Amino acid sequence: MNSESTPVCEFTAFAKAWLRAPLKVGSIVPSGPVLAKAITSEITASTGPVLELGPGTGVFTKALLARGVAAENLTLLEYDPKLAKLLSARFPNVRIVSACATKLSSLGLFDESGVAAIVSGLPLLSMPQNVIHSILKGSFEQLREGGAIYQFTYRPLCPVPRKVMNDLDLKSVCTSFSMRNLPPAWVFAIRKRGPHSEVRA
Repeated sequence: MNSESTPVCEFTAFAKAWLRAPLKVGSIVPSGPVLAKAITSEITASTGPVLELGPGTGVFTKALLARGVAAENLTLLEYDPKLAKLLSARFPNVRIVSACATKLSSLGLFDESGVAAIVSGLPLLSMPQNVIHSILKGSFEQLREGGAIYQFTYRPLCPVPRKVMNDLDLKSVCTSFSMRNLPPAWVFAIRKRGPHSEVRA
């Protein structure tokens, strides 16, 4: 696959995935490099193991590797098996698992040390509240203390419902806004609340 054909191939693969499961993909346009840079901006080579949920065609994956995350420290969880196959071809040294993010708790992907950060490309706004709850609960079971889930959204509010935030004792803060992304996107870091902290929507 040459460099000139890659964007076309990525769009085709992403569009086919969207047609197969539009609620799980969420947007017919894959995320761009500007958003990828924004959502990975707080992650470095020294962060530790990173889990990516819903990597799609690997735009965020490429940014994570560029940030210095070692391939062996990166795990991708992709629901669509055809996208998982594409990711395996693009990133042969990265661990890629084809499974639903709601099953994260039962997959046994990590030992007790867990992961230091999670980058999510999942379309939470298209998902039922109980599904979001399941994904977030499983994600924080894998996260080390103080770790964050980095989630993007196409509106200026955290896409996790307030009830889920309260039930799981979470807080969120907007870390960046990408006007140059199409459509414009916001990035939120979601963490466990500390004593006396409040949820920020």
